[in-house]
Amino acid sequence: MEFKVIEESKTKLIFELKGETHTFCNALKHELESVKGVEVATYRIDHPLIGTPRFQIETKGIEPRKALKEALAALKKKTKEFQKEISGL
Repeated sequence: MEFKVIEESKTKLIFELKGETHTFCNALKHELESVKGVEVATYRIDHPLIGTPRFQIETKGIEPRKALKEALAALKKKTKEFQKEISGL
């Protein structure tokens, strides 16, 4: 995965995640929506086979990078919990 910032301000972050698909992007978007202070969390992939996901995060009361870090930490925690659950099957 390659993280490339396109635009950044105190309340807005636009970035690309080269090498990712809807699977990871949907999970990240969902986690971003649950972070307090995130007003907009969306992404798009212009072409389903060769497109690069482009995220847009808009916040109020929290820096976009901090919101992204919180969402990634929550996603990582859920992934570990899921791995623990299925390892017992």
